[in-house]
Amino acid sequence: MSGIRTERLDQVLEITIDRPKANAIDSATSREMGEVFAGFRDDPELVVAIIIGAGDRFFSAGWDMKAAVAGDTEDWGPGGFAGLTEMFDLDKPVIAAVNGYAAGGGFELALACDLIVASTTASFFVPEVHLGFVADAGGVFRLPKRLPRAIAMELLLTGRRMPAEEAARWGLVNRVVEPAQVLTAARELASDIAGAAPLAVRGTKAIVNATAELSAQDGYRAIRSGRVPAYQRALASEDAQEGPRAFAEGRDPLWRGR
Repeated sequence: MSGIRTERLDQVLEITIDRPKANAIDSATSREMGEVFAGFRDDPELVVAIIIGAGDRFFSAGWDMKAAVAGDTEDWGPGGFAGLTEMFDLDKPVIAAVNGYAAGGGFELALACDLIVASTTASFFVPEVHLGFVADAGGVFRLPKRLPRAIAMELLLTGRRMPAEEAARWGLVNRVVEPAQVLTAARELASDIAGAAPLAVRGTKAIVNATAELSAQDGYRAIRSGRVPAYQRALASEDAQEGPRAFAEGRDPLWRGR
């Protein structure tokens, strides 16, 4: 597929945005990414995905403005911008390996991921207000939930660049590493996730997503009422029996994903 490369490493899918010079995303690329993420979602053998930008300068500059000026439409596909920002039924974790600038929609793509590993040279910003539009691919929704409101509003209203170290201080990223170690660190996180029971991983993300706006009391009601099917599948799985059995027998569990 044009501009997108994928590689399977056992239970991990690596997705690379490769669109020189800035890994910007036009509508065709967004739809292709949506197909990739949908395939990841529906593949029972895959547990976790990593997304990274080619090169070492840009994770992604977001919307391809040159394509927009040339008449490209904003038909992002059913997954929303970059194929992920509105894929709300994806209950498998995605790791953003931010190896450079995450600008505009690139930042919003990273925010749609579950974990972020950032290079020491990475920075995050949403310049949309200086371009005449709004960060509506998730920035206006997700940033105020991930950062203190005043800090989120500063980024949204000024376009200020937040360096990786500051993002780490606010808890926006999981870890900051040297540029050459970004993919390695993301793979280490992916390996830890892939070593867990896959249905439990999916159930955990599904619960977090389904109860994000609920109190703890209402969250309990949600999972006990059957409103989070991935949780019920995990509880009723063979793996839910295998885990305690393996622990009692002093061996590593053999997860079957069923």
